[in-house]
Amino acid sequence: MNREDRKAAVAAYKDRKAAVGIYAVRCSATDQQWAGSAPDLATIWNRLCFTLRQGVSPHRSLQDAWTEHGAERFAFDILERLDDEQLAHGRDRILRDRRAYWCATLPAEPI
Repeated sequence: MNREDRKAAVAAYKDRKAAVGIYAVRCSATDQQWAGSAPDLATIWNRLCFTLRQGVSPHRSLQDAWTEHGAERFAFDILERLDDEQLAHGRDRILRDRRAYWCATLPAEPI
């Protein structure tokens, strides 16, 4: 990759708009579910998988299920995308409220 292509790729990455929302992780072996919120839904699954593979996830029940059943038994689903208009008045509070809603609806443990 030449220098101009690299600069263009970096600029495109910086200019992209992150999709904010709520996601779920499901274990097909146990039917357990976990719900979380993320400022960038495109990158959260990779981040979760990395910590789970390393065995250092702060979410103990998720880590235990991952260790016992393996990566192939897990699925990642985007439950809800939130737009800027919805997030205009308190992004953290809105994400926390929506995550609590999905935890109660699924039922799922919060991440």
